[in-house]
Amino acid sequence: MQNSILLIDNDRELTAELSHYLASEGFDLTVCNDGVSGLLEANRGQYHLILSDLMLPKLSGFEFLKKLRSTNQTPVMMLTERDDQFDRIYALELGADDYLCKPFNHRELVARIKSIVRRMLYFKPMEMQNTIKSNDLVLSTTTREVYCHDSELNLTGFEFEMLALLMSHAGTVVDKDKIANQVLRRPLSSFDRSIDMHISKIRKKIAGITDQEKIKTVRGAGYIFLTGSVARHLN
Repeated sequence: MQNSILLIDNDRELTAELSHYLASEGFDLTVCNDGVSGLLEANRGQYHLILSDLMLPKLSGFEFLKKLRSTNQTPVMMLTERDDQFDRIYALELGADDYLCKPFNHRELVARIKSIVRRMLYFKPMEMQNTIKSNDLVLSTTTREVYCHDSELNLTGFEFEMLALLMSHAGTVVDKDKIANQVLRRPLSSFDRSIDMHISKIRKKIAGITDQEKIKTVRGAGYIFLTGSVARHLN
């Protein structure tokens, strides 16, 4: 079965080029040329991944992402000519899973697409069980649902996998390199803040339910999902 991808971009030359190239790589591509039609299609169809430009007519890529994430957790990779750190951080804060600047190498795009699709379909860390319960959170790797005090956390794909990794190692520090390799499936560069942004989003969503700290930053080491005893020791 082909992997279904939705591409939202008003550059018709690029969309025609990518349609041909991605089809040769075994992907089934649907194209929309503006943010409004893209949002309608994203919520109507079932896609493994959405590729979206930032500079879209009718609805910007940021607005598209914000509206999409209110109901839809399909992985999103932003494609844009704007190589600006603020844009990258803001896109990640809104729930983007990856960010690639134009012009890009087609082989790199395909490699990133395959990594995201593979992770979303088959991500099962060896250490994890079907259900993980720790510090008032319940995470199911089967249904990909997370509950905190019986309220569901609406997490993106990366957020779910980062939380799953941390919870499967509850009480011990998980370094950023391990998170990058197991979740992002790529090495972490010196100025890459994507992990920090995803962790920040997880914290905010948990804070909407409880004021109890669940994830602590260990400076120079990584992150730790707190158990009751660890939380008392660190505080």
